[in-house]
Amino acid sequence: MRDHPRGENTPHPDVWTGRASNRIQWLLALAGAACLALGIELAVDSAWTSGIAPLVMSVVGCIAAGLLVLFGTLAFVHVALKVDKESLEVRCGHMGVPRRRIPLAHVAGAEFEPLVTPRHWGGWGYRWRPEKGTAVVVRRGEGVVLQLWDGHTFTITVDDAEAAVRVIRDRLRSGTAGARP
Repeated sequence: MRDHPRGENTPHPDVWTGRASNRIQWLLALAGAACLALGIELAVDSAWTSGIAPLVMSVVGCIAAGLLVLFGTLAFVHVALKVDKESLEVRCGHMGVPRRRIPLAHVAGAEFEPLVTPRHWGGWGYRWRPEKGTAVVVRRGEGVVLQLWDGHTFTITVDDAEAAVRVIRDRLRSGTAGARP
């Protein structure tokens, strides 16, 4: 999905937005919903002949696992990136949580990464690896790698990452943003 003008000399909008989605996460969310439904089915329609303790453990286990999988996957179905004149904001999922706001004054530079994969980060989601930094990875593909003044990096998978990098670099050049605090 490319809804941004392509080209170095085109003026950047006041607020640049981009996002990336992962349809496979919906299958995992469906598995979580099925586990949740199984727990409810066990609670409602059980004969209670094997005793209360095993039944309660089964019901609680299915419901807990279903909720964890369902909400854990729905939180990372997509990621949205917003870059304005002062900061960039990363929001995950439909509720926008987890969310991270990084003032441009904390950004030293931005690079385009043509291939960010969940395998390199240990899976989908909000990830941290000591040797690589922090990332929000919702799919395999292009991404933005931010170098922060504190020496850390932050990677985001987003469609049209090249345009995002151009906008961020332009904002860093055009003012005090990016100047070391």
